[in-house]
Amino acid sequence: MRVVTTAQTQDLDVQPTPLALLLLGREADPKSERGVECPGELPAPSDPDLVERARAAKEKLGDKVFVLGHHYQRDEVIQFADVTGDSFKLARDAAARPEAEYIVFCGVHFMAESADILTSDEQKVVLPDLAAGCSMADMATAEQVAECWDVLTEAGIAEQAVPVSYMNSSADIKAFTGRHGGTICTSSNAKRALEWAFQQGEKVLFLPDQHLGRNTAVRDMGLSLGDCVVYNPHKPNGGLTAEELRAAKMILWRGHCSVHGRFNLDSVNEVRERIPGVNVLVHPECKHEVVTAADYVGSTEYIIKTLEAAPAGSKWAIGTELNLVRRLANRFAPEGKQVVFLDRTVCFCSTMNRIDLPHLVWALESLVEGNVVNRIQVDKETEKYAKLALERMLALP
Repeated sequence: MRVVTTAQTQDLDVQPTPLALLLLGREADPKSERGVECPGELPAPSDPDLVERARAAKEKLGDKVFVLGHHYQRDEVIQFADVTGDSFKLARDAAARPEAEYIVFCGVHFMAESADILTSDEQKVVLPDLAAGCSMADMATAEQVAECWDVLTEAGIAEQAVPVSYMNSSADIKAFTGRHGGTICTSSNAKRALEWAFQQGEKVLFLPDQHLGRNTAVRDMGLSLGDCVVYNPHKPNGGLTAEELRAAKMILWRGHCSVHGRFNLDSVNEVRERIPGVNVLVHPECKHEVVTAADYVGSTEYIIKTLEAAPAGSKWAIGTELNLVRRLANRFAPEGKQVVFLDRTVCFCSTMNRIDLPHLVWALESLVEGNVVNRIQVDKETEKYAKLALERMLALP
């Protein structure tokens, strides 16, 4: 792995970060997206035998391997998944397969970490490309969050604050949440998690997606926008005064999803003009203005179920990742349901798309040879407290 020194980052005008994820791409330019190279011989994407090679390797491994495919994965990868779903569902599916020696997670890094936390020590979690990170998860480092907690302590409100961290966070952030009496949430149970948190304390520190936190608090729980403040880790004291922190009920981390954050009110207005009678269905990671203007709001699982239940002939504009939207459009076209992407701009999750068929083939064939590549392991101390936070979520009513 290429190591970039502090002096080099100064030359590049890049701030050094403790998150190795940012530099995991071998020979990657740290000012650009993560690299996609991995050790070993990587078959070319144009290899006509790729599909057959993946099928053959998976067949040789048999029950020893369990392949997980996130909804946002490209079709060429999802065809080899034993199960598909969102990040937490997949991690639980992996834990329910203790006989599988290898868990190949076709998703991003924080998802593989969650799978490692929830599976047994004997199981080995593999991420086909270590450069498949998550921009949102990377927006909150353990050091930044510890500094934020110091700011809350100095303001005299740390004892009143309960951390609630979105599943889309690193194991370190989940462990911080567990240590400080908080819980994890998904986009499906964020309201229940916040209700629980407000029973434990007067304030919530919501990490790392400000939009899910704001939308849940205001849209689902009746709080006002004035009850929310945004903590910016790149500004002294988060850019907030002690008085603003004391007055707030929701302290939102300044993080967002690079995909869902692209949608705006113009996207909604344009699609309504272009397709009369269209239903706008968006993910709660979208901006508050988009969620407010939409007809339906929910997680990826909610989006899928809503389209399944929709009547023939209905029209839908979906505000989520493009791989999933295209898959749903193809699936429901025979039923006469029109499904389009909310925005005219192509919007794949670039890091999720790091997991392609060449990387999957490389990972599977390496396992056939007895070589465990790109294993994701969470250290025991971090795992202990991250698991505590996850167990609090599982215990939510």
